[in-house]
Amino acid sequence: MSVDPSAPMTFMDDDASSGSGEDMNMLDGNNKRQSAMPSGSGRRKRSRKATGDAIVDAMLEIAAASKMRASAIMKNEDRFSISKCIKVLDEMQGVDQRVYFLALDLFENPNARETFISLKSERRLTWLQGKCSASSN
Repeated sequence: MSVDPSAPMTFMDDDASSGSGEDMNMLDGNNKRQSAMPSGSGRRKRSRKATGDAIVDAMLEIAAASKMRASAIMKNEDRFSISKCIKVLDEMQGVDQRVYFLALDLFENPNARETFISLKSERRLTWLQGKCSASSN
């Protein structure tokens, strides 16, 4: 079903049955039930307050989620920090000076740091040597 944007928009009340006399009175502004009811301004104020409270609650949830995400990112960055990589590199046996200094340059790349820390300790040196030989070519 396509909608013609130039056609006039019509709205129907879900409670109203089409073509009834009551509908016509509502359109004319002569609905007796509506005039017997007090002004809806009190209801509107409560509705606005409830909506405002819901918005505030949602914003607080967004802020809390954002703080949790930032905290998780910081923990992840700390886990794969350059200083942690250097500490692990310093503890490794058999690292020659050329590989050591090329590894320091390699650690500027966050993905390389994560890979280095995530590898089993016995595979780190082989991986570093492969990376260093590839970078010297």
